[in-house]
Amino acid sequence: MAQDTQGARTDRRSESELTLVDADVHQRWADDEAIAQYLPERYRDDGLVLPELLYRNPGEFLRQDEKTEDGNKPGTDHQKICDDHLDEHDIDYAMLTGNSWFNLAALPHRDYANELARAFNEWLVNDVLPVDDRFIGSMYVAPKAPEKAAELIREYGDHPQIRQVMLPGGAEVPYGRPQYWPMYEAAEEQNLAMAVHPFSEGHGTSNPPTGAGHPNSYIEWHTLLGAYYMGQLASLVTEGVLVEYPDLRWAFLEGGYGWVPHFMWRLDKNWKGLRSQVPWLEEKPSHYIRNNVWFASQPVEEPERPEFHDQILEMMHADEMLIYASDYPHWDGDDPTWGLPPMDDDMERAIKHENAAELWDLPTDGSKLK
Repeated sequence: MAQDTQGARTDRRSESELTLVDADVHQRWADDEAIAQYLPERYRDDGLVLPELLYRNPGEFLRQDEKTEDGNKPGTDHQKICDDHLDEHDIDYAMLTGNSWFNLAALPHRDYANELARAFNEWLVNDVLPVDDRFIGSMYVAPKAPEKAAELIREYGDHPQIRQVMLPGGAEVPYGRPQYWPMYEAAEEQNLAMAVHPFSEGHGTSNPPTGAGHPNSYIEWHTLLGAYYMGQLASLVTEGVLVEYPDLRWAFLEGGYGWVPHFMWRLDKNWKGLRSQVPWLEEKPSHYIRNNVWFASQPVEEPERPEFHDQILEMMHADEMLIYASDYPHWDGDDPTWGLPPMDDDMERAIKHENAAELWDLPTDGSKLK
């Protein structure tokens, strides 16, 4: 990715056919058999065995007005996603992020987790992506089996609608560790972004979701997702992942963004005095973050005064780093009509489609994905 002397990514503002890209749309399956049918015979009878959720949203996450006609959960009718969301809001592309509780980093059985990832990817390319060419997909991998994950990335990464590799937010060790690097090499090779999304923080074999230990309730867990993301991003930066793979793009979804300015300032300040510990970082840490990392808007920050939000956007360089996300069909999502607060036209274009086009290498001239 080209860089200027200030460490900001190259300006790609140009005439664009795009108007709106949604970074986080959750498609689901109506029945576990939809995924289990793609498992190897030795696991098929087990079906989907996933870690129990410790923190449950009292609203059950999903908008009840988006249930399917046959009473299934919202997101299971993929044509309905197109009719009720993409068509309704003139969305050019929707990044499908799957079921939020498919905790492949929190399963103790590496081989089973890897086969679940393959089964999900088979379901995605065979049963979901063909529904509409506005769908772009997140393929799944099992982080505990990074070599096998790299094989999956190379196997499915050529599909024109697959544009990123999904990692759960929680893991046994941070994502900067070299054991994960085979995944990153494969993703960069396939021109796919890596994405981190809340899945497994505090569940199964993953670590507690906060440095203070396990929270008591969902509200505490959800409020502190940004803290978990700080840990993952600090690891990626200081371990040198963004140096080793300079063309690998990263998306942090559904973890907020108000914390980003403080995080970059603090990391830059510590680097000035401790750079001997990270000699591979020839530039300040924020340089690499601004070049390689994007953050999704949902949940939108809601400060007490509107001008405070404008200041957050300016301080985090949102015109380079923020992408719009609805989190459809979750009840606390941010609708495209009212989800973003008012902002100037250049900022709105950047957040609604220009940054996402760069992140996922999307065509901006109306041509098909290829």
